[in-house]
Amino acid sequence: MSENQKQLDLEKAAELEAKYDTEMNFRWISEPAASIVKLLLIGLAIYHYYTAGWGILPEHWHNSIHLSSVMALIFLVFGHSKAFHQRGAGAYQPRWWMPGNVPLFDYVLCILAAIVALYIPWTLNDLTFRIGDPNNLDVVMGTILIVLVLEATRRCMGPALPAIVCVFIAYALWGNYVPGVLTHPGAGWHNFVSHIYMTQEGIFGIPVKVVASFVFHFVLFGVVATRMGLGQFFIDLATVAAGRYPGGPAKVAVISSALFGTISGSSIANAVTTGSLTIPAMKRIGYRGSFAAAVEAAASAGGQITPPIMGAAAFIMVEFLNVSYATIIMAAAIPASMHYIGVLTMVHLEAKRLGLRGLTEEEMPRLLKIVREGWHTLIPLVILITIIMKGYTPYLAAFYGITTCLVIGFIQPRNRLTIPDVLEAFATGTKYALAVGAAAASVGIVVGTITLTGAGFRVSFIVTQAAAQTAENILPLFQLLPVTLFTAQDLQLFFTLVFVALTCIAMGCGIPTTALYIVLASIAAPAMKMLGVPDLAAHLFIFYYGILADLTPPVCTTAYAAAGIAGANPFTTGLTAFRLGLAKATVPFVFVYSPSMLLMIEGHFSWGEFLLTTSTCVVGVVTLGTAMVGFAFTRIGMANRFVLTFAALLMIAPNVKATALGLVLLLPVIGFNWVKSRREQLAVAAPAASVGS
Repeated sequence: MSENQKQLDLEKAAELEAKYDTEMNFRWISEPAASIVKLLLIGLAIYHYYTAGWGILPEHWHNSIHLSSVMALIFLVFGHSKAFHQRGAGAYQPRWWMPGNVPLFDYVLCILAAIVALYIPWTLNDLTFRIGDPNNLDVVMGTILIVLVLEATRRCMGPALPAIVCVFIAYALWGNYVPGVLTHPGAGWHNFVSHIYMTQEGIFGIPVKVVASFVFHFVLFGVVATRMGLGQFFIDLATVAAGRYPGGPAKVAVISSALFGTISGSSIANAVTTGSLTIPAMKRIGYRGSFAAAVEAAASAGGQITPPIMGAAAFIMVEFLNVSYATIIMAAAIPASMHYIGVLTMVHLEAKRLGLRGLTEEEMPRLLKIVREGWHTLIPLVILITIIMKGYTPYLAAFYGITTCLVIGFIQPRNRLTIPDVLEAFATGTKYALAVGAAAASVGIVVGTITLTGAGFRVSFIVTQAAAQTAENILPLFQLLPVTLFTAQDLQLFFTLVFVALTCIAMGCGIPTTALYIVLASIAAPAMKMLGVPDLAAHLFIFYYGILADLTPPVCTTAYAAAGIAGANPFTTGLTAFRLGLAKATVPFVFVYSPSMLLMIEGHFSWGEFLLTTSTCVVGVVTLGTAMVGFAFTRIGMANRFVLTFAALLMIAPNVKATALGLVLLLPVIGFNWVKSRREQLAVAAPAASVGS
């Protein structure tokens, strides 16, 4: 591998992100508008950086400044149609009504968005007396903001999320026409706008607050850390650790994506950044293009569940559960490791099945050189984690992380940062945060509708009742077994989890992880809580299955991005990535039934339960990977693969009797396959020995 092939090309990664991620598909803008927009982007980044270190403004002002800036920039940075996204310098034709390639009506929407978002803090003293009884100007301002939020979200995320928000708005207004449990008296438009616009239950609620106070800062940290060389350092370390073993580049992809996920928090960004290096390397040693892309997609999708930076949803979880961010990242550590154990198992067995090599000595980087040239890039991440674990606010940790990046970046001899580099990183970080800002405002409307109508408890009742009925129908089948594995309550909880998981995957095809998490945390988490699931376990379950949609066809954006790099079929890549990521689909069930795996739930932890649950889960995940690949010492027949799959699920389940039954099924199959492999080796060796004699 040449030195050029080893180096992370940030510009190429940005191009790939723009191609496969609608949130990064920015409009081309000509001068002088481009410079003005860039100054606005940098200004918003500096504002957040300053407030993180020297104190955030009063909440109503801070949230409004953030939302007004984000909304205004979206109408400048994102075009109203794909044609404006795709038009570049070569196709640009100056027109009086499109100065800078931005139509005049977008400038109007930009200014209007800033005004209606700042109206709340401007009139706060009088506004508090009008909540519930808004005047006509309040209603006009609120109506404009709702419309602009939906349009801004459509531009940067597509039509799915705005369409879902519109359904909730319709339900709030005409819920009296909905039959059954979901019916409610309905709300007038004045009351709806008052609740959504003038209180902290709607647009200016928890989602916008979290993005303004936490998420923006960590996005900025990830961009700056990558610019200073931390991403390349992770890839080089992963290459040294795993490159020489069978199927080495695939293992490098898994490990580097896990490491890069600690500063990224975005599946697609992870896939295109590390995948631009690892996917070609995997193909060179003999992996199919679709499998190589699937490995990168599955590993990258783990980025959002990998501490310490787990994406915007993790920060919103902090607010929903009123726990520290350190609690979230400690709880997520073991389940995240299970995902990577599963992917690594399948990657290794696939390499053994195909007889693939690792990297040669000439292709391997030198550890001492890597450490000598890049150890300092790790310092900001260590500082950030240390500050978080000491209990300080996440935005203060991000502030010191960014500051350390800048200091080290200015003095390091390799990848030295300049002032233009920093300004470019700040502008890029702001661009990356725009889409999640719009999504937070849109989902705030959904959350406001749920609190206004009480829909969360109504949906929870429907889900639990349906699960109870299904459990009652299925239970007689389990009673035929010689041992009692599950009770009716166990099955009711199981089917509740299945229904929630399927909803997460289905909705995740159209809306991003953060928005999906907020919606389902509001309407599905109460159903799980009603059945005794601890809050943290319930919210992490929803979070995990929302991310799984990134790997689930027909809409699996991370797999599509990786497939584009590999030149592979996107649908085949998605199916393979889902298979590789099956551990992520099974482990959430484990920590719901055995919360000890999460370490941090008071009253639900014991070392004995933790060790038993974790160890049997590891064995189950490895067994499941073996069944999926169909190889252990030698090829496994289809019938035995089904047996191994069933055994794996039994061992993954945190139940002693189920685990014992799983081992009873597993050991004979593995033993038979070992004997079979020995016979095959002897059969190959015998002719060779006779020829030699």
